[in-house]
Amino acid sequence: MEHLSARELPRLSWINTLYSNFNYNTDGYEGEAAEDRKSQDGSETMPFIDESPTMSPSLCAHGQDGDAVSPTANDGLLSGGNNEKGLEMKKLVLSGFLASEEIYINQLEALLLPMKPLKATATTSKPVLTMEQIDTIFFKIQDIFEIHKEFYDALSPNIQQWDEKVTVGHLFKKLASQLGVYKAFLDNYKVAVDTAEKCSQANIQFQKISENLKVKGPKESKDCTAHSTMEALLYKPIDRVTRSTLVLHDLLKHTPKDHPDFPLLQDALKISQNFLSSINEEIDPRKTAVTTPKGEFRQLVKDGFLVEVSEGTRKLRHVFLFTDLLLCAKMKKTAVGKHQQYECKWYIPLADLSFQTLDDSDSLPHVQTLPEHEIEEMKIKISAIKSEIQKEKKSQKGQSRNLDRLRKKMNEQESWLLLHSPTIPFRIANKHGKSFQFLLSSDYERSEWRETIQKLQKKDLQTCVLSSVELQVLTGSCFKLRTVHNIPVTSNKDDEESPGLYGFLHVIVHKATGFKESANLYCTLEVDSYGYFVSKAKTRVFRDTTEPQWNEEFEIELEGSQCLRILCYEKCYDKSKLNREDNEIVDKIMGKGQVQLDPQTVQSKNWHMDVIEMNGIKVEFSMKFTSRDLSLKRTPSKKQSGVFGVKISVVTKRERSKVPYIVRQCIEEVEKRGIDEVGIYRISGVATDIQALKAAFDTNTKDILVMLSDMDINAIAGTLKLYFRELPEPLLTDRLYPAFMEGISLSDPAAKENCMMHLLRSLPDPNLITFLTLLEHLKRVAEKEPVNKMSLHNLATVFGPTLLRPSEAESNKAHITLASDIWSHDVMAQVQVLLYYLQHQPISFSELKKNTLYFSTDV
Repeated sequence: MEHLSARELPRLSWINTLYSNFNYNTDGYEGEAAEDRKSQDGSETMPFIDESPTMSPSLCAHGQDGDAVSPTANDGLLSGGNNEKGLEMKKLVLSGFLASEEIYINQLEALLLPMKPLKATATTSKPVLTMEQIDTIFFKIQDIFEIHKEFYDALSPNIQQWDEKVTVGHLFKKLASQLGVYKAFLDNYKVAVDTAEKCSQANIQFQKISENLKVKGPKESKDCTAHSTMEALLYKPIDRVTRSTLVLHDLLKHTPKDHPDFPLLQDALKISQNFLSSINEEIDPRKTAVTTPKGEFRQLVKDGFLVEVSEGTRKLRHVFLFTDLLLCAKMKKTAVGKHQQYECKWYIPLADLSFQTLDDSDSLPHVQTLPEHEIEEMKIKISAIKSEIQKEKKSQKGQSRNLDRLRKKMNEQESWLLLHSPTIPFRIANKHGKSFQFLLSSDYERSEWRETIQKLQKKDLQTCVLSSVELQVLTGSCFKLRTVHNIPVTSNKDDEESPGLYGFLHVIVHKATGFKESANLYCTLEVDSYGYFVSKAKTRVFRDTTEPQWNEEFEIELEGSQCLRILCYEKCYDKSKLNREDNEIVDKIMGKGQVQLDPQTVQSKNWHMDVIEMNGIKVEFSMKFTSRDLSLKRTPSKKQSGVFGVKISVVTKRERSKVPYIVRQCIEEVEKRGIDEVGIYRISGVATDIQALKAAFDTNTKDILVMLSDMDINAIAGTLKLYFRELPEPLLTDRLYPAFMEGISLSDPAAKENCMMHLLRSLPDPNLITFLTLLEHLKRVAEKEPVNKMSLHNLATVFGPTLLRPSEAESNKAHITLASDIWSHDVMAQVQVLLYYLQHQPISFSELKKNTLYFSTDV
């Protein structure tokens, strides 16, 4: 949750503030609580508190107020037996929490500091505030301060004299039992803030006091004091009320069940959750959005879910194409048990329908697209819920109620993704010039809708006007005639349906035949992911030919994919048609086709040759698939004189360098001429070019620099990725992998910071310096996001699973249990690890080794 300014806080009810914060901290998900967020049918949604945190790594990384947190753990590796490792993680969690407790106590103390002098003047002839105003503003602050001071004083010695027998559960249980004080504070919060603001407006002396309160820094901090406002400090207990619950989840995760702390921590967690549940009952149930179905009457030719831009906002519509008209509908809300129906939003007779280009649609409002990182964050949340659902199914104790709750939540989040991810416009108009705009995720769909409509328009169509009764009958028939019954999300699939493929699809696009005239031709490759299609690769343009011979190989990462599409384009070099906005593709589609990715066919070790026929054109291609677990197998190079497949420490020692030459040169070339390239590091390079560069680096060819300057930039980016993927072990090492997974899943920001910096310090120096070099490079690439469309989240998605992968033994364990779903969750956690460091302020090698603090977090 974004922190609100002191002036904005009084305008919110305390309950909304609390719930927005809680949803963010526990789920890393703001979808239901974000301000002004609307449901898919445009109705407002109510904030909701979900008392059981998901397995998703918390997305909260940085605080706001400059609170320093000190790493206190020793530098020993988080290793050893499970119990030993768990207790070491437990200590890290407690250390971070203790540091944040100190900051919180200092903030409460700063808030209480003016209370005594204000009370002293209240009985004089010139009071600053009345006793009633003082009691209202500082209500329960003293009690909260004493509770946490006592807790801090009791917890601190236990961490300083840490051993495996230390128990802290009784302290957390006592803290949880005093949450009633917070309830009283929360009930009074809005009145307290309103009173403080009114008093500031009425009394300049109080205004000066309340706008400049001094907060002591941590004992070890050089900066002794920070400044804050009274209203900001009054917000701290609201921010704090969920912290102990988050920490209890983390502590339980890392406390052995036979440890005396375990039952005490469980009791504390139950008390905390009951407290939060009791508050939750005060909120009205959420309004839910209905999204569903499709068509009849005449003859239904095609139907599907499209995102319409209506009044500047995105709406999910069910669009029905009949033989003589196009009808746009939404599902009507009906009472439980009643027959569902569609409501017609508008229709256009095909005889009156025309297509619009950018030039003749200036009247259409510009639609803002969400930053790529928000889309990526939602994918991460969905993956985490998928993992939870799988675990719930496997568990003997899995209750259908909890399973239903998870499925409902996943449906909401996948529907949100479906609504916000499309960006390619499809514009139509009626005979009066009224425009309608849809957004699609792929040029393939746009082409399909356009071609189908144009084919129908070739018939002798007459315009028509439907009476209200006829329109009602036609709209009513849509429910029976529809061919697409549910929005294309995972949660609507049967359990028996294939989960799709996770891994790497190798595709060689050989050639195309069947063109009647010479043209400049290229192909793009798309695969489905999270219910929509994403462009993954593009061949070079073969100029002025009727028989292009590409023979280009691409490696495409699959995320539950079931289908491969190939689109063939004629390249447009007319400068007057270039530089279009809104993702409008001006190149002409010559043909398109798709093939199902059948696991039985593709998972063979041999290449599978296939042909796609499209409008008389034939495109020949070959493909083979490498599953996730097989792609993990890193084979060390037998030639230790090379760089690929050779330990990074061996290479740097031989080169007498801190960072391998291949990494430095690829980074330099990408920054020189590839930093503005759309999709840099995401778009695949040609496999033969990458292999040529690999061979050159392995043999230390003198012409490497010449090759780099002449080579396609995507091939250079691909070579860098290949180098990291072929290291004998991942850059962030096998032994630290479990600890990185544990660290990123910590809910408490202070504990997470403590752990994540500790893990970096534990890396071998060559690995750490190379990682920090790559980190700064990727940040520079992301600075050009408006041009290259590669955000930090995109780059983390590309590099995370390459730099951080489980060892083969770990992956075998996962494969035995849950296959693709556990792997998918693992991949998302790997992405989150890299994203955490990318979003962190600059990390210096020397400062890191000194254990110097970088990080500030809010409590």
